[in-house]
Amino acid sequence: MEQVLFDDLVQSLKEAKAIAHGKAEASRRFTVAPPDVKAVREQMGLSQNEFARLMRVSTKTLQNWEQRRRTPTGSAAALLKIVQAAPEVVLKALHV
Repeated sequence: MEQVLFDDLVQSLKEAKAIAHGKAEASRRFTVAPPDVKAVREQMGLSQNEFARLMRVSTKTLQNWEQRRRTPTGSAAALLKIVQAAPEVVLKALHV
């Protein structure tokens, strides 16, 4: 490995450690807003039971998302983004 590249990597690690310990500010911060699950469901025109079946989750889980007691993560969050952007594609793909 070239010395210049190695030095850059070491410097990056030192900066990351300082940020993690609160001794430095991050140069960038990203926040991802959780989807408004209720708005997505209403956009689809589905009941909670119907939308929960579409998402392959329990109605209780869906209610927790809608009331913001829990936040969808992973594939559920990704599917919600797709439902929001292209609901007709999701309905066709999932044969609902």
